[in-house]
Amino acid sequence: MNFMSKTRLRVVITAVALATLAVLSARRTRAAGLDIPQGAQKALDAIYSGDAQQGAGLARSFEQSQPENPLGYLIEDEALWWERYCEACEVKWGIVETWEHDKRLSDEAYFALADKAIALAQAQLAKYDSADMHFYAGMADALKVRMYGLRGENRAAARAGVAARSEMIEALKLDPHMADATAAMGIYNYYVDTLSPMLKFLRFLIGIPGGDKQEGIRQMEIGMADGKLLAVDVRFILAGALRRYDRQYQEAISVAQPLVAQYPRNPVFLLLVGNLNMELGRNVDAQQYFRAVEQISPDSPCVAHSRELVRSYSPR
Repeated sequence: MNFMSKTRLRVVITAVALATLAVLSARRTRAAGLDIPQGAQKALDAIYSGDAQQGAGLARSFEQSQPENPLGYLIEDEALWWERYCEACEVKWGIVETWEHDKRLSDEAYFALADKAIALAQAQLAKYDSADMHFYAGMADALKVRMYGLRGENRAAARAGVAARSEMIEALKLDPHMADATAAMGIYNYYVDTLSPMLKFLRFLIGIPGGDKQEGIRQMEIGMADGKLLAVDVRFILAGALRRYDRQYQEAISVAQPLVAQYPRNPVFLLLVGNLNMELGRNVDAQQYFRAVEQISPDSPCVAHSRELVRSYSPR
């Protein structure tokens, strides 16, 4: 081999090596978890700070700046959900919780936003496979699960839950370390494993994949620690589940307390921790959280409703 041939060979080898490094780098970039832009993060912070209306407005601004991105529509739906959740909270048997509610006309806007996010994610997936887009499509289905569950539409909730699970599995195939997708799988695993024996029997009849409560808790803990979109949601969900299904009130407080520390003006978070303290007989501690609800300003429909719950609260 002459000098020119050797030189060309080195150039080819170098080019192949650089191309390989570029591909690997791109894969690592795609597998780095979700990237939440600043505008989207501001909307989330507003929602979790207790101002869902401001959060929805910021989400719509993000939609205008990035109309092809499903994230803005998911966050706007998140804002609508927290308003709906807060309004649906009642005190029964000493527990502040949502109970089954009828359909509302406003729910259609909620479902329309979820469908919009799914359509945008699928349009992107038709161009290239992406862990982020599979996650966003799954999140839209997960948002539907919440509303169907609130309205007592269990079959529709089950179908949406299975669809969300499928998308999360696809996301994790492309990015095995995506904490948000792992957290979503954890929620599914926990709740499916807590079904009553009758519902577990029906699960086989309608083809719902099984779950594992302990694995679900482990996965949700990953989401709480490293999630970029679901860290707050999954912490709230796990705390509520530990209270409602396992009656592990102290563990639930440990999970929920960081929510109050980070978002001290969110009445829903304050009610949860106050209620948990009541369950443990810590009435003085509970009253501190309830008083904090009454002192929140400015007013909003959620704050006003939360004050009514505090005033009507009668522990067992």
